[in-house]
Amino acid sequence: MKFDIITLFPEIITGYCSFSIPARAKKKGIISVDTINPRDFTRDRHKKADDTPYGGGAGMVLMCQPFYDAYDSIPKTENMASIILTPQGEVFNQAKAEQLAQKDQIVMMCGHYEGFDERIRQIPGLIEISIGDFVLTGGELAALCIIDAVTRLLPGALGKDESVLEESFSEGLLEYPHYTKPYDFRGMKVPDILLSGNHQEIAKWRKEQALARTKVKRPDLYEKYLKK
Repeated sequence: MKFDIITLFPEIITGYCSFSIPARAKKKGIISVDTINPRDFTRDRHKKADDTPYGGGAGMVLMCQPFYDAYDSIPKTENMASIILTPQGEVFNQAKAEQLAQKDQIVMMCGHYEGFDERIRQIPGLIEISIGDFVLTGGELAALCIIDAVTRLLPGALGKDESVLEESFSEGLLEYPHYTKPYDFRGMKVPDILLSGNHQEIAKWRKEQALARTKVKRPDLYEKYLKK
């Protein structure tokens, strides 16, 4: 999987991807993460990638030319997805992560300030994605969320591939409770079923717990699961 991130602040991307699962996936050759800075494609000596908005108003708007040229500079594969990160986009979820994990390349464009010149959204094939109904300083955090979520789904990225199958949202449910040593901590004990060695009953208990937890914490997901 090749990730190409168009960003004014590449250090945010490279910094995060130097740790934990993304770093291990890079070392194994499962993913590559490249950053492209639109400032490198500007046509003035100040490397300016934003300007005041037509019609007036507060803030600055990201300019077409540097972002188009940055996007055009990226070698692209046939099986790819091009994403612009914006609060106006489709909300990212586990199902979307699974779809993106089938791609060979993901190009993401990170916004800042008052957002993109509207013409940037007209790049052919560009998909608008949001990570939720809130506003961030920039799109880098959203890009990192997508890199992390997609990387976890790639074969070999996690220590045990079966871990992916049991994570929250993989079946449309929240994950069941987890426990480790000690058995008794401040009077709170590990459920006896988990010490029984009966894997069939443990699996049944975990499914019941996942259902109960989802019903209470995410009734929307619970109702959707029941309709499957």
